[in-house]
Amino acid sequence: MPSPVSVGIVTSEVVVELTQYSEPYAERYNCQFVSGVLSDPIAMEMLLDLSSQVVLNAELRDVLRTAMIRINSIVSYDSACVFLRSPDGGELEVYAFDFLESSGTLQERTPSALEETIANRVFQTGRAWAGITEGEHAVVPICARNQVRGTLGLVRNDGNPYSPGELQFLEQVSKQIAVAVENASLYQENQKLKERLAKEHVYVEGEIYCENNFEEIVGKSAALRTVLKEVEIVAPTDSTVLICGETGTGKELIARALHNLSPRRQSSFIKLNCAALPAGLLESELFGHEKGAFTGALNQRIGRFELADRGTIFLDEVGDIPLELQTKLLRVLHEREFERLGSTRTIRTDTRLIAATNCDLSAMVQEQKFRSDLFYRLNVFPVRVPALRERPEDIPLLVRHFTQYFAKRMNKVIDTITSETMTALTRYPWPGNVRELQHLIERAVIRTSGPVLRVPLEHLTSPSPIASTKVRPQTLEEAEREHILAALKETKWVIAGPKGAAMRLGLNRSTVQFYMKKLGIVKPWK
Repeated sequence: MPSPVSVGIVTSEVVVELTQYSEPYAERYNCQFVSGVLSDPIAMEMLLDLSSQVVLNAELRDVLRTAMIRINSIVSYDSACVFLRSPDGGELEVYAFDFLESSGTLQERTPSALEETIANRVFQTGRAWAGITEGEHAVVPICARNQVRGTLGLVRNDGNPYSPGELQFLEQVSKQIAVAVENASLYQENQKLKERLAKEHVYVEGEIYCENNFEEIVGKSAALRTVLKEVEIVAPTDSTVLICGETGTGKELIARALHNLSPRRQSSFIKLNCAALPAGLLESELFGHEKGAFTGALNQRIGRFELADRGTIFLDEVGDIPLELQTKLLRVLHEREFERLGSTRTIRTDTRLIAATNCDLSAMVQEQKFRSDLFYRLNVFPVRVPALRERPEDIPLLVRHFTQYFAKRMNKVIDTITSETMTALTRYPWPGNVRELQHLIERAVIRTSGPVLRVPLEHLTSPSPIASTKVRPQTLEEAEREHILAALKETKWVIAGPKGAAMRLGLNRSTVQFYMKKLGIVKPWK
């Protein structure tokens, strides 16, 4: 039995419906349902074309515009309107409305109250409606996922009623429009999801990289955030900054951040490790020399201060500068001028100095190993970088960061770190700080052949088992002494070289020697 359609007459406020089947409706309006428009090849071609438009075009208004133009080539009308439910699930809203002028062109105008009344009726009942009001009306529901999403309505004024075949054609068109509505809805949801994910991604990266533009500094602990806040405060100035902290804490990264956030970021960032050079060569590196200034000076050399003009110079391990050279450094800071070795010509420099040390310079001043006036000149704005054991919540972030970095560099895929491994790494005191952790993870990545990171935990110092349950905890100094002493014994007291204790600890040779002196570690006599 054919599906019913609703035939109604609209008065001022009341809709009187007469539900009949298609054949009686067709006889009443003198039209042939069997030879309706659905059997027309042109109509079928139009539906196929509209279907392809729906698939290829994500813009709903373009699809509706195309649909209205194509409908008019099959079913004549003077005006057409698409109502869709508002995004908040409320009442119907006009989404597209067109009417034909006498010239036959489509123009936009606002639908009448009568058309809104009929559209709401069809939306509520979910049934097609055709009838004579102020013209011949045909309205069909737009349904998707068993829900009415809106209505498609046509009006013509030539007195020719819409046939059941035309209504069925409009119902087929409404199905295509329903697909377009769904596609548009899904597309909008996807766009919102992408935007949200992008924002979340930016937020997560901001969390890992400390909420600011500190590109290489990984961590989000309160201790590290305090340091970076200090960096943000002093970076825009030209003041000298003294970065203090244990070796391996990332003092050079802080220095780079100071430079990158300063007005000098477009100029050079020149660095020099003062502990890496003999005293005789350090002056030449800092201030340069003329040809023939000393034996082996075959050519003129420009010093680091001259290279850093209008930029930043970073002097690491500034506590290792000899006393006789400290005077010249103080002059550069005070008067911003110096002479190359073997030259009498004074060179002016506009350089910002950032110094770093793992020594207690104030104690060295008391011991007369460091000039007090230079110390006060360097200590204008001190920044202390916390040791890794002071920010254990950053260790998991650093482990993942170094694992991915070295895995990518070695063309490996490592995506799993066991909880036992992470717990052991978090509990370890890390006397060598971030540098020690970095070297350990690099060794682990080298040894790992599968997706699970294999960390040689046996290299980490663990407390010796003691029977007593009440054991005094080791002090930090005791732990450091035990760790360094174990490395020295394993390397047979060889400090430097590829198999020395310094390499195993991830420290500089001079740093190991400093700790040995500080902790009272002396090589035993045979």
